[in-house]
Amino acid sequence: MPFTLLGPCEYREEIRKSRFIALAAPVSSAAEAQAFIAAHSDASASHNCWAWKVGQQYRFSDDGEPGGTAGRPILAAIEAQDMDQVVVLVIRFYGGIQLGTGGLARAYGGSASKCLQSAPRIELVEREQYRCHCLFAELPLLKARLTELDCLLEREDYDATGAELQLAIPAPRVAELQRLLADISRGREALQPL
Repeated sequence: MPFTLLGPCEYREEIRKSRFIALAAPVSSAAEAQAFIAAHSDASASHNCWAWKVGQQYRFSDDGEPGGTAGRPILAAIEAQDMDQVVVLVIRFYGGIQLGTGGLARAYGGSASKCLQSAPRIELVEREQYRCHCLFAELPLLKARLTELDCLLEREDYDATGAELQLAIPAPRVAELQRLLADISRGREALQPL
């Protein structure tokens, strides 16, 4: 199962007088990743190299470093940590000593990897969406049991008799939720896929 970050994180390292600052954050789209890069890039730095991955989409940039020495190693660090929906920006302030292509790849990839390793993470769970209707008397019991099934209540709309619920649940737990709903409603209600 892939993971994502719980929140933004940072890692700083000095390698042969060059300062490397790795910044990482969870993102849900390509636009959000590009916005993070634009907001956190440092114009006074020598290079702002980055990579992001959201599902099957990914991009990376060497920002003037020799081809394949920055963006690709950062992306490799994201994939090695089994991360998804993540952006990593590594800012370099040149210190006067050249690192060579191998040294650059190790520095950028290593900074990204250490940043991701030290960050709090959460497992990405693929969920399916369903809806159901519950009477007012049944609602507290159903809501109390949702967390046991790792089910998220995404929306509830009230009407005269109860509430229409929109739920997101991991695919392997759908049958359990279906049984729970049937038990609580005495067979009157069933899950309807969205």
